[in-house]
Amino acid sequence: MTNSKQIIFFEIHPIREKDRDLLSSFLSSFWHSDRMVARGKLFYPAMQEGYIAWRENEMIGLATYEINGEEMELTLLDSRERNQGVGSRLVEEVIAKAKQAHCRRVWLVTTNDNIRAIRFYQKRGFDLVSLHRHALEASRKLKPEIPLTGQEGIPIRHELEFEITLRAPASPG
Repeated sequence: MTNSKQIIFFEIHPIREKDRDLLSSFLSSFWHSDRMVARGKLFYPAMQEGYIAWRENEMIGLATYEINGEEMELTLLDSRERNQGVGSRLVEEVIAKAKQAHCRRVWLVTTNDNIRAIRFYQKRGFDLVSLHRHALEASRKLKPEIPLTGQEGIPIRHELEFEITLRAPASPG
C-alpha cells in the first residue's frame, strides 16, 4: 500500500482593497466573527495588511499583520488546507515582508488550547517568549463570544506569545 499525499497548487497575493468584503465573510464563516482580540486589543483582520492564498478562485488561506516600529505582529494565520504548505508559505511571505520593512522581529499570540498552532510555529523557528496568564478574562470583556473551552476540550485561559528574531535590536545612541 502506498501512502501518497495529494499536492495542491495555490498562489499567494497581497490583500487588495477589493478583497476586504470577501475577507470579512471568510472570517465570519470560519471564525464566527470578523473581529479578533489579542493582548487586550480588539482589531479587525480584514482591514489589515496581509496575504491571501488562492486556489483558482477560492480563498484557502489568509495571513494578516501589523507593523509597529521595528516589530511586526502576525495577527492572524488561517489555512483551510491543512498539511499542504499553505500556512508555511503564508508565514514565509509575512517574514519576507518584515525583513523588507527592516523589522527586528515577528511576533504573534495564540491561546493555550491551540496545540496545533503551538507545534506549527515552533517547527518554523518561532520561540515561546511569554505566557500571559489569565489573559482571556480581559479578552472576553472585549469579545464575549470567545468560548470558555477550545480545541480538544481544553479550557481557554492564557495567551502564549511567540517570536522569531530577524536581527538584533539597534544599539542605543
